[in-house]
Amino acid sequence: MASTDTHKPYVSAQKILPEITTQGIILAIVLGFLLTAANVYLGLYVGMTVSASIPAAVISMAVLRSLAKANLSNGTNILENNWVQTAVSSGESLAAGVIFTLPALLVMNQTSNGEVGWSEF
Repeated sequence: MASTDTHKPYVSAQKILPEITTQGIILAIVLGFLLTAANVYLGLYVGMTVSASIPAAVISMAVLRSLAKANLSNGTNILENNWVQTAVSSGESLAAGVIFTLPALLVMNQTSNGEVGWSEF
């Protein structure tokens, strides 16, 4: 990049765009539930998980744009889509931590009174 080129951000500082909206929150909850459930199933069945970041970004942009074209919302922007993608990804990564911890506790035979012992197979 030449020194004479200036960087122009996609969203300028003068624009005020909504990031956290009601439709974004509802979409993040629904997508988070679906992608987290799919990731938990995959993690417990196969033993590995996948990142839900890219599917969340693509699906949320498709849903938000469809709502805007059908005149069911006030429109959408990249900041709202980024927020939905971040919320879904964080929920999915928390689920990944849980699905790898619970089987280890079952193998250790963790009881409700706090005693730890190896299970006998």
